[in-house]
Amino acid sequence: MTQERKRLEVREAGSRVRILVTGNSGMLGRDLVPVLQREGYTVHGADVDQFDITQESQAYSTVDSFRPNLVINCAAYTAVDKAESEKERAFAVNRDGAGFLAKACAKSNLPMIHISTDYVFDGNKQRPYLEEDRVRPLNTYGLSKWEGEQAIRSCLEEHVIVRTSWLFGVYGRNFVKTIIRLARERDPLQVVSDQVGCPTWTGDLSRALTRLAGKIITNRRSLPWGTYHFCGKGHTTWYDFAACIVAEGEKRGHWKSTRVTPIRSSDYPTSAQRPAWSVLDCGKFERTFALHPRPWREGLLNVLDILPIKDPD
Repeated sequence: MTQERKRLEVREAGSRVRILVTGNSGMLGRDLVPVLQREGYTVHGADVDQFDITQESQAYSTVDSFRPNLVINCAAYTAVDKAESEKERAFAVNRDGAGFLAKACAKSNLPMIHISTDYVFDGNKQRPYLEEDRVRPLNTYGLSKWEGEQAIRSCLEEHVIVRTSWLFGVYGRNFVKTIIRLARERDPLQVVSDQVGCPTWTGDLSRALTRLAGKIITNRRSLPWGTYHFCGKGHTTWYDFAACIVAEGEKRGHWKSTRVTPIRSSDYPTSAQRPAWSVLDCGKFERTFALHPRPWREGLLNVLDILPIKDPD
């Protein structure tokens, strides 16, 4: 059998697999759906205008109507600071909604992939966090995501929870697009330098989730279900991340020169407290699914090559 013939057969088999992606219009969902489709999967997207994840009846009806082979939940309330004043909404989406979707999957005997966050940890470890490390969220967003994880575990055995960190991409609001906008408006830029994490491009996470989906579909009976970490390789501070964005923008001629200066978190108070150390250990994901994260800088360069810098929003 030729390689081309083999690829066609794999694609044909994939087209018979139906995947439901909730939150498909968000930053991650808009990257994930086309990656899944390129692998030949039939993808149905459901976002807030079609599906209110906080309504249990809609979770059941959405799953029943599409009859997927796999559900990937990208729907989330991600406004970290706003969550402190909108606690009910944050928990309704991140905890209750995740639980409703898991119950619908359990009823239909479906596996589920759910996206979670590094903010379930308090940042006091100073070494990369493992999946089994003690959880202690510092803010409402992190707590609502943790309780969402627990809601899934309580009712659905066949689940994979993927914790990621510092997501950025071409779509939606994110740090990279904010720095690009501010670099044209301010000089200098002041950015906190005492928070450390692993920036993660949504394109890289989408490829990881697509690999994971393939493993679930082909190896469901023996798949090691549970919680995994996946983020960009290497860690940095928000300050160094911003400095890299600005330097790459200057190379591309998008602005002449913008200084980036470091400040402490205490100099830039926010409604929600952030962990000082948000570095995740991705070894378990790498060993289990044979996929190694790329350096975060490579993902950044990809985004800067794609993004319409003159009007990134």
